[in-house]
Amino acid sequence: MTKSCIMLCLAMLGAGAHVSAQAQKGNANVIVYKNANAPVDARVKDLLKRMTLEEKAGQLSTLLGWDMYEKNGSSVGVSQTFKDVIAKRHIGSFWATLRADPWTKKTLETGLTPKMAAEATNALQRYVMENTRLGIPLLLAEECPHGHMAIGTTVFSTSIGQASTWDPALIQEMAGAIAKEARLQGAHIGYGPVLDLVREPRWSRLEETYGEDPYLIGQMGIAMVKGFQGSKINSGTNVISTLKHFTAYGSPEGGHNGGIALTGPRDLYVSYLPPFRDAVKAGALSIMASYNSIDGIPCSTNPFLLKDVLIKEWGFRGFSVSDLGGIPGVRTTHKVAATIDEAAALAINAGLDADLGGEAYGDALIKAVKDKRVTMATLDTAVAHVLRLKFIMGLFEKPYVDVAAAEKSVGTEANRQLAKRVAAESIVLMKNEGNLLPLKKTIKKLAVIGPNADNIYNQLGDYTAPQPAAKIVTVLEGIQAKVSPDTKITYVKGCAIRDTAHSTINEAVAAAKDADAVVIVLGGSSARDFETSFQSTGAAEVKASEVAVSDMESGEGYDRVSLDLMGLQSQLLQRVVAAGKPVVLVLIEGRPLNINWAAAHVPAIVNAWYPGQEGGNAVADVLFGDYNPAGRLPVSIPKSIGQLPVYYNYKSASRHDYVEMDAKPLYSFGHGLSYSSFDYSNVRTTVQETAGNLKVTVKFLLKNNSTVAGDEVAQLYLRDDFTSVVTAEQQLKKFQRVHLEAGQQKEISFELLPEDLKLLNAGMKWVVEPGAFTIMIGASSEDIRLRDKFEISKQVAVK
Repeated sequence: MTKSCIMLCLAMLGAGAHVSAQAQKGNANVIVYKNANAPVDARVKDLLKRMTLEEKAGQLSTLLGWDMYEKNGSSVGVSQTFKDVIAKRHIGSFWATLRADPWTKKTLETGLTPKMAAEATNALQRYVMENTRLGIPLLLAEECPHGHMAIGTTVFSTSIGQASTWDPALIQEMAGAIAKEARLQGAHIGYGPVLDLVREPRWSRLEETYGEDPYLIGQMGIAMVKGFQGSKINSGTNVISTLKHFTAYGSPEGGHNGGIALTGPRDLYVSYLPPFRDAVKAGALSIMASYNSIDGIPCSTNPFLLKDVLIKEWGFRGFSVSDLGGIPGVRTTHKVAATIDEAAALAINAGLDADLGGEAYGDALIKAVKDKRVTMATLDTAVAHVLRLKFIMGLFEKPYVDVAAAEKSVGTEANRQLAKRVAAESIVLMKNEGNLLPLKKTIKKLAVIGPNADNIYNQLGDYTAPQPAAKIVTVLEGIQAKVSPDTKITYVKGCAIRDTAHSTINEAVAAAKDADAVVIVLGGSSARDFETSFQSTGAAEVKASEVAVSDMESGEGYDRVSLDLMGLQSQLLQRVVAAGKPVVLVLIEGRPLNINWAAAHVPAIVNAWYPGQEGGNAVADVLFGDYNPAGRLPVSIPKSIGQLPVYYNYKSASRHDYVEMDAKPLYSFGHGLSYSSFDYSNVRTTVQETAGNLKVTVKFLLKNNSTVAGDEVAQLYLRDDFTSVVTAEQQLKKFQRVHLEAGQQKEISFELLPEDLKLLNAGMKWVVEPGAFTIMIGASSEDIRLRDKFEISKQVAVK
């Protein structure tokens, strides 16, 4: 090549570079939001400038997703419904696209396998990337409280069981597995955890919660957020965590789902908000406003919650979303808006970014903007919160998922084993009189009785997709696999959960009389069926005139007027016990039920809550001694609904016995037995009080003084003895699940910081007040083994 040719080539390259630079400069508005190397805020700002009012509203609308795909044999693609809403409404998010249940009418046959799910979400993304003006990828949200609610995924214990493990590290591992299964199929957001503090067991959704204690709920929430989101939200195996339900949703007046929350600002800050604060501080990127109102203000239109607390006080950097139909409910339920566009204006002006269901943030929001009830700045702020997460997740660069990875990595054997671990750790041994448990595997004749002994859906809980029978291990199947081949097992259902028209109680009694021992499995059910009708929100409609009575007595929409065992279960239990053989009661349930009679007459009681797909194996491991139970109650078990609310950390006040009974619960928060026994001793408390530093260290010895290795959940409670405002009689501050071999002793150390010692004073300021504190250490809130005192000399302000 001649010198002149070389010079000409260099000149052309330089001219090309100049043209490219000029093109970039002249088309900055096009390039910046598509430039992966540009700062996220710059990309958001650039994209917002290009969007129309209608496109912005579309980004805030999350529609129901299960009608957005079409399945034809082994192929799947986008539906005409999807094409229409994208063209007409520019929708940016969908919810429950992969959900399968009676409400969606998606079954094992009509729903999607993990492989097809990945193909479906890829098809949805491809369509919007290639057929819309700006090519903004979708955010796909899925229900993930105890497993991704889709076909083929792993089903874990429901949240009340997860809390019963008192093992945040295990729950974080579980959440990571759930996130991976959801993300590999194309989901970006996992709805969960549910951080509602519950003081009303008649409420239908207790199974979705972590119980009655703000600290325990907060620790479980932190674990779930870290497991869902991981260390990098754009990893390809993690999902955004959406916290539910903000706030005070779990203690509604009368137990009515979505009912009025009777709480003042102090109790709100002290009891209901801390779990959400903890999860937000752990990095949660999304939060859902609850259906209820607080002091006359619906949570969906409450600027104090959505702006002052969430953003100003906690520094939240994600996006908020309504519950399904929550914004229309401002008009229809709460009646604080006369029209849907008025409701939309109230919600977005209060700081609610996105509309789940999409009824309010479509034409109604557009009208509110045009009528100048909502400013463009307010709209842009909400849209920016949503777009920011799309950029952070890397969806503009990688909107698709690997179909092969979804096919091989969802519902794995490793996740099945993890589900078994969670189920086993969640099991609470409530009573074990005369050490009836564990049973011997060589027992000659065993009767297994009850409506929940061999029912796959009754042990899975609400928010569960259809399951092939072979995937779920029932209690009966777990027992059959555990005992000696020579053991004769007789199974009799006895009765249903609710139905009273049919029973085989006489046959059950006969089986009990012929057995050496009886395992009777009773409780409740959140199993939905195709005969149940549903509200637009997905909550069940309970009809008093039902002819065919389903088992379902728990789960969203199934609020109770009592906590009694329903149907003929009590009659079945009493007649089986009267047969005179040793009886073990196993409870499969979503809420605490009235077991007063059982506590007085049945020697062994095991609570498994809804233990998930491996529940039968986990229960059998406990019954026959292959697993030493250590689950602890995250909620008190009342003796009567007349005691409600009954929770351990009540405020200092007159709590005395009733005419009919005492005021104590039947089983207290933190209760749970073991096949081991443990000694607590030698408590020592030291206080370090220096300028700008306050730390209290509590140490004690914990010893397994039995011949059986096991776990103990050591619990530290605190009382601020005399305070300027009324505070709790005791409050959980620390806990640790500890494994000890037979005879092993270990020193346990807990550290208390100002955050653990603070109170909200009369001026609504968080402070540690000087004075005496009492430490209580034990195996439950009632079983206190060690006490100590310490003093703080100076007041400390806490941020």
